[in-house]
Amino acid sequence: MENHYEAIIIGAGPAGLTAGIYLSRARVKTLILNEGTVGGQMVLTHEIANYPGVESISGYQLAMIMKRQAESFGCTIKSNIIVKEIETKGRIKSVKLSDGKQFTADALIITTGGRSRTIGVPGEEKLKGRGISYCATCDGDFFTDKEIVVVGGGNSALEEAVSLTKYASKVTIVHQFDHFQALQHYVEEAKNNPKINFIMESTIAAFHGDEKLESVDIKNLKSGEIYNFKTDGTFVFIGYVPNTESLTDKIDLNKWGEIVVNPDMATSVEGVFAAGDSITKRYRQVTTAVGDGTIAALSASGYINELKKSK
Repeated sequence: MENHYEAIIIGAGPAGLTAGIYLSRARVKTLILNEGTVGGQMVLTHEIANYPGVESISGYQLAMIMKRQAESFGCTIKSNIIVKEIETKGRIKSVKLSDGKQFTADALIITTGGRSRTIGVPGEEKLKGRGISYCATCDGDFFTDKEIVVVGGGNSALEEAVSLTKYASKVTIVHQFDHFQALQHYVEEAKNNPKINFIMESTIAAFHGDEKLESVDIKNLKSGEIYNFKTDGTFVFIGYVPNTESLTDKIDLNKWGEIVVNPDMATSVEGVFAAGDSITKRYRQVTTAVGDGTIAALSASGYINELKKSK
């Protein structure tokens, strides 16, 4: 069957590309279906300096290397498509696209990733990766001796704000309420750090800058006053959204919409695996996604081999 593959991977971020590399190299007929640009959120990072064995590389460059590796082993990659429906029931899984095409597979690996929750104000889209970041571990080093803003008031926001003081000369936390939603020890650690200042009951109204972020508009939610605040960078930690909307009632998701997997990256449905930022996990890095993708590919390969033996 022309449109049948042994494995279909949905998503071409680092987890999906890694799974494609491993499966194709194992001579498993593999298709990667990707709705956006190959590389996922990784391509938003202008420089990756903590990928083992690579001194410094852009997210886009690393994505293109992974893509070429997967294709060199025979993996087929289709990008800029829209997945309309995923069918996980039965031994044969299927994926329907918006253009009417349908592909089937013995095993399915879901690596649809996720996205950091954005503020949704003017200038944010333009300045993403140019002073606006959603990952302290990825980008903190670029703001050494700079003054930055952190947006949020939960555990992640306060924990990352403290972490960023290793680099930044000053961190200003902007939070919409008069209290924090974080655990008390995170609050105390932030308040006891001399580099951290607080602007409460306020939110970011706009981002300004040409080639890079230069300032933000801060709105006081009690008075309605808006004033301009100079800053070298802004880190946004107001939540995370997995790209799993199409999977409701298809596989088990937790209350945050994350895919529930076991240590082998197997989901609640036999023959369906998942990896990367869309699964239940604490840390979301390129390296953790690569590890997840490796495990999912090895598990899927084992599953496919068992199917062949049973025929």
